[in-house]
Amino acid sequence: MAADGPLRLVVVTPEKTVLEQDVVSLRFALYDGQIGILPGRAPLLGRLGYGELQYTDPSGNSHSYFIDGGFVQVNGPVVSILTNQSIPAEKVDADAAQSKLEELNASRPTTDEEFASKDRDLLRTRQMLAVGKRF
Repeated sequence: MAADGPLRLVVVTPEKTVLEQDVVSLRFALYDGQIGILPGRAPLLGRLGYGELQYTDPSGNSHSYFIDGGFVQVNGPVVSILTNQSIPAEKVDADAAQSKLEELNASRPTTDEEFASKDRDLLRTRQMLAVGKRF
């Protein structure tokens, strides 16, 4: 597999294709940790976590998005990210995320489903807040 030339990043949500462009590197959250991708990467299929998608364009500029879980496929030079939502980091509302976090912390679940939902929402909101505070 050739390691020269850019990667093609495609980010898709249920509503639309959010991003489709050449990148020289990217980093994002898998459900069990972070991963970085460079040209020449072996094929990969993985489950995304909540957190930041950061990529560098061919001009050397860095860009960030909040991604809300989903799946990633690396196939040759194409990296496809399928996610529930993708928000440019500068548009993440840190104040709203902080309010949501306080609301979640105050909630008192009583069933297993409510506990699982609260745990998932806490993780998502904490990651969104971390991305929002950086910008």
